[in-house]
Amino acid sequence: MDKNNFAIFIDLENTGGKVITLNRVIEKVKIKGDILIGKVYGYQEAFSGLKEVLLSNTFNVLPSIKYGVNQKNNLDIQLVIDALDVAYTNDLIDCFCIVSGDSDYTPLVGKLKSMGKYVLGISRSEVASNIFIKACNEFIFLESVTTDSSSPASDEEDDTYSDPDDLSEVLEKIISDQADTDGTMFVSELKKTLLRLRPEFSEKSYGYSSFGKLLNVMETRYHTIKVFGDNNSLKVKLLGNQKNMSGEISKSNWVNILQSLLNKLKSSGFNRVNPSIIKSELQKKYPDFDERQIGFKKFSDMMKRLEKEKIIRIEFNEAKTMLIKIL
Repeated sequence: MDKNNFAIFIDLENTGGKVITLNRVIEKVKIKGDILIGKVYGYQEAFSGLKEVLLSNTFNVLPSIKYGVNQKNNLDIQLVIDALDVAYTNDLIDCFCIVSGDSDYTPLVGKLKSMGKYVLGISRSEVASNIFIKACNEFIFLESVTTDSSSPASDEEDDTYSDPDDLSEVLEKIISDQADTDGTMFVSELKKTLLRLRPEFSEKSYGYSSFGKLLNVMETRYHTIKVFGDNNSLKVKLLGNQKNMSGEISKSNWVNILQSLLNKLKSSGFNRVNPSIIKSELQKKYPDFDERQIGFKKFSDMMKRLEKEKIIRIEFNEAKTMLIKIL
């Protein structure tokens, strides 16, 4: 995707109103491009903890004023009006991000795409409509955005960093998301994207005179990236999959591993998720995972076993899609 000017429209109820979730969504979009316009819908005092995030990202806020039974529909309609207004009047915007999974937005996605716009959808798997998912150019489950880090981002981050530990993770995310088809990325583009995420970044705060020198030190220290080329065309790539330090998933430990993963999802505000999210998160940590290796024909059979253990409850939505209720 070579387009990079975003307008983002967020249904706050869909994000759960958590600071870390909203930060992760904004981070994900900033990796892909610049956010020129941001609007959130359904703000209420229960979301007051989001004020700093919203203000620092210059988002416009539409409050949720309860009156009658159609408030949600009113906000949905307002989001559609606002998105079309931007599409018709702002030529700088070529990408739209809609943080909601409601199938009612499918006609909006179709209209935006017919105007040559790129549409990114983000939503909880619990409420994401298959129609909306397939309509978007790209779709990301909110659970994956929120749990793609082993340690949550702090709500209050120090502007000065003396240790690059925190930087390693975000650089790996950028390279993974934005690298060319050969897996490489120009260092200049890497820094440009990093500055969108952390405008306060400076390699000098880490004690280095250039970004390239900082990357060279990180290459030696963490062994997760490789820097190569000359000063005029310096490139970087992720190294191949390292040996999983967590060991292997087996018949003796898989229940405990799944329990830990489910607890992480629940602590992030996701009480009910699509089983595909659970399998995807499991494969991030154990790339070679296959349910057949631990005695199950299908992943759903593993879920049924966890239900017997009273760790989860299997439910189905109106579309007969399986959902996992984390107990």
